Amino acid sequence: MSESSARASIRAATNRPGRFPHATAGMLIWLTIVWVLLWGDISAGNILAGFSLALIITTLTPLPAATFDGRFRPVALVRFVWVFLVDVVQASLQISYYALAGKKPRGAVIRVQTRAHSDVFLTALSGMTSLVPGSVVVDAHASTGTLYIHVFDVDVAGGLEAAHQAVLDQEERILRAFASHNQLIDAGFAPGSKMGQMLPVPYAAPAGEQS
Repeated sequence: MSESSARASIRAATNRPGRFPHATAGMLIWLTIVWVLLWGDISAGNILAGFSLALIITTLTPLPAATFDGRFRPVALVRFVWVFLVDVVQASLQISYYALAGKKPRGAVIRVQTRAHSDVFLTALSGMTSLVPGSVVVDAHASTGTLYIHVFDVDVAGGLEAAHQAVLDQEERILRAFASHNQLIDAGFAPGSKMGQMLPVPYAAPAGEQS
């Protein structure tokens, strides 16, 4: 195939004329949720503003296509949002206490090996982790699924092991809310909304369940 033919084929495969909006409904909802969480004001006006901004951004600067074969599980989604809000409030109070008391935090950088094999979920986990006050993702390796996270205070986090487990729990809540059946299995989780259900290692699905 000539170079010009290859360029024409790529253009035909990636060009979607007349498609509006350019982003999927899931992406627009996700960006709207992030906007509302950043402002901390759950109101009709703020939700409308976030959705409008998400629509404008994804139209003017459309993101490259990414493979995402996920689904929404309402129970897991509510749990994910609720725990995240509690974590934000709790972390904000803890940092405020340290600032007012003049205490010196004992920070640390931890390495977390994530379990999902998807850039989408790695990005989501990085963003949600950094949105919680006191935890900042300082580096991420997409090829290995590894995150390096700065923890504000080891004692407040309950120790290094607890800080590490908190990130893995956050990842599981995200996967339970948005990952597909096969993506959960690939990450080592039993499909469904229930937390903590892991598959045996090694795991091989029965012949009738493989896809």
